[in-house]
Amino acid sequence: DGNGRWAKNRRLPRSAGHRAGSENLKTLCRNCGHFGIRYVTVYAFSTENWSRPKKEVDALMDLFLEFFERYDPELEKEGIRVRFSGDIDALPPQIKSVCAHAEKKSEHRDRMDLIIAMNYGGRKEIVDACRAAAQAVQSRDISPDDIDETLIQKHLYLPDIPDPDLIIRPSGELRLSNFLLWEGAYSELWFSDVLWPDFGLED
Repeated sequence: DGNGRWAKNRRLPRSAGHRAGSENLKTLCRNCGHFGIRYVTVYAFSTENWSRPKKEVDALMDLFLEFFERYDPELEKEGIRVRFSGDIDALPPQIKSVCAHAEKKSEHRDRMDLIIAMNYGGRKEIVDACRAAAQAVQSRDISPDDIDETLIQKHLYLPDIPDPDLIIRPSGELRLSNFLLWEGAYSELWFSDVLWPDFGLED
């Protein structure tokens, strides 16, 4: 997050900041692989981001498409499986298609899972899980007494992914911004003043 803010002591246009942030994603994956990290989740586009100007949203979507066209060979070389967390069905058709293709193409890779939170909101994820549980009660597959944390967990976007040990928030902001609210209940939190485009191996 914070791609459009200060980076390396210079002011970047917001679009350039987003591009620098996307370029840094491949570096992050390489660095995490260096430390043997198995799962990495990055917040690419939140449910709140739709309120941004249309031109900026369109640019972000174009950048998303460009990223996979350019970098999937490198992700494959690193053994990185790509998965998506969020309300993917509500995305534009072309974006949905790229998500489905990226997941299918990379499902055999087993060195790292790169989870991209796309059209994601932590509150919405919990609401969607509760709706799924309510529908199960309505269809009489379960009773209300069967609803517990385990059942809600099963209805999250990616229930097979373990909860994060660590959540890092760069850019100097001390908030989670609706990110992994359920999964992060017991995570360690680290807030860094380093902006995301500059977040490197030493960080």
